[in-house]
Amino acid sequence: MMEPKIICVTPIKNEAWILDRFIQCASLWADHIIIADQNSTDGSQEIARQYPKVTLIENPSPVYDEGARQALLLNAARQIPGDRLIIALDADEMLTANWSTSPEWQQILQAPKGTVLYFQWVNVMPGCASGWLCETKLPFGFVDDGSDHSGQAIHSKRIPLPEKAPLIALQDIRVLHYQYTDWDRMESKQRWYQCWECINNPTKRPIQIYRQYRHMYGVAPSEVQPLKPEWLAEYVEQGVDMTTIQPRAFYYWDRELLDLFSKYGIDRFRKLDVWQADWQEMSQQMGYEWQQGEPLADPRNSFEKSVHAWLKQTQKDSKRWTIRLVQNLLRIFGW
Repeated sequence: MMEPKIICVTPIKNEAWILDRFIQCASLWADHIIIADQNSTDGSQEIARQYPKVTLIENPSPVYDEGARQALLLNAARQIPGDRLIIALDADEMLTANWSTSPEWQQILQAPKGTVLYFQWVNVMPGCASGWLCETKLPFGFVDDGSDHSGQAIHSKRIPLPEKAPLIALQDIRVLHYQYTDWDRMESKQRWYQCWECINNPTKRPIQIYRQYRHMYGVAPSEVQPLKPEWLAEYVEQGVDMTTIQPRAFYYWDRELLDLFSKYGIDRFRKLDVWQADWQEMSQQMGYEWQQGEPLADPRNSFEKSVHAWLKQTQKDSKRWTIRLVQNLLRIFGW
């Protein structure tokens, strides 16, 4: 049986901070890398065009829609003739470097069509020397059989998941997730997610949103372990810089949040934990002209600030019945 072509599909929007690293790593194992760019303004397109394995396509949509961009990428991958193994990664994700020596690699190359591949995230911490494992494995790979893919706007499964499909849950090869290596960038993204939920899922309560998007504060120190050398070694030997991170003063999500504050009013988001940033200073750094009548400042009262402080303090124990009881009581006050 001939081995399938390995196709990496990746959506990007302003990923210049890590795109070189991602493409260098993926180029070592993928035959083709298809990148769908959604109106980047930071030089991401120019970076992508430098690599021979990359096919750059445009995602012209002005809105955030994971399902639509997944369909775009899947359709592009299916233009490549022959059998296909599709691996769907974001730009801040890399397969661990032991893919090249692990028996699991041959296992997935020989898997029958329709097989779904589940990988475990290694959430890499600032400094790129340690991280914690995600509790559940996620479907990142698919031995393509032409199945339809039904995505959703946010937190969508990236690949088709046919009913009763065979699956392989990889134990050895994992996915290095670099989102947390730039903590400020990650915070910016999580703030944006919270506001997106508030607008698009208005029945979702502030406490639900907090627990979902402040999950990183529920990671116990004992869960953080040194990265295994074999997860990085082959990439480093090939000259890939796996550790340098260059933080910025602000991120594109910050500008998008300012637009949301302007459009919907600050009070709409007062129960969300998005007020750690000094928005007045940040807007000045961006050259953003705030022209609304209300000041660009934290709108929370002392009670609301206390609730957010309590939520952060209890994030590690949020499943305890006493914590859940208090949360139910807070619903009386709109939480």
